[in-house]
Amino acid sequence: MSKRLATAVPSSGGGSSDAPNSGWRLLLGAYFDFIRIRFLTMLAYRVNYYSGILIYTLNIGVNYFTWRAIYGDGQSLGGFTGAQMTTYVAVSWMARAFYFNNLDREISTDIRDGSIAIQFIRPYNYVLVKMMQGLGEGVFRFMMLMIPGMVIAILLFPVQLPAEPSAWAGFLVMLFFSFLISSQINIITGLSAFFVENNEGMMRMKRVVVDLFSGLIVPITLFPDWLATVLKVLPFQAITYLPGSVFTGRVQGVGIWNVLGIQVIWFLILLIPIVWLYHASRQRLFVQGG
Repeated sequence: MSKRLATAVPSSGGGSSDAPNSGWRLLLGAYFDFIRIRFLTMLAYRVNYYSGILIYTLNIGVNYFTWRAIYGDGQSLGGFTGAQMTTYVAVSWMARAFYFNNLDREISTDIRDGSIAIQFIRPYNYVLVKMMQGLGEGVFRFMMLMIPGMVIAILLFPVQLPAEPSAWAGFLVMLFFSFLISSQINIITGLSAFFVENNEGMMRMKRVVVDLFSGLIVPITLFPDWLATVLKVLPFQAITYLPGSVFTGRVQGVGIWNVLGIQVIWFLILLIPIVWLYHASRQRLFVQGG
């Protein structure tokens, strides 16, 4: 891996015009290697994810019976019918199985043990490497946890699958952006370890805030009006609530493109603090380390 990366840096000297292009192709291939390596690493510990299927299924079951008791004889709550709420709970928890990762903790560990210094001098972008590693884990989770878990949820609970192909296509694209936005928030939280002595509390708070305000635990429409209005201008809804709304059919047709646009906008906005934190952390590291 290191040998391949070393040869991937374009030379500033003479040579054929194809040399720089070849170098960048090698570097791009090296980034994809991080996806493959993380996938294979997760595959070596796949037993943990078999237990994860059980845990996520239990979470869906607890939420299903809770909402069933809340609904009682009622037909609708917060714009969700009972069937839509069951589907929303199932798909939201299984989507979390895909986009969840511990990039914030990995980055914080690299900073605390000092290995971040070695990572920064290597011929690749550290943040992009972390995103690739997170994607490799996400692909594994999608195949080994989300899909089997969703099949079990469909067999156990009255989940209604979308009938329109556009709903499936929109949901899958939005699921990928859920991963990107969730990972961006994790990276921002992890890089904050450069500026605080210990960001353990920040990481725990982030996890609670994301699960609650993304609509995973309670759909945003059930929050008080003032809080729901605030959450609509924050990135958290783009992680769970919006994809879940598409899957349950609450958002259809052109509306799917509109909510996808919200995700794209937040993805672009979150790049700004990541780029700033990355350059600020490199500067801080060089100043402290000489």
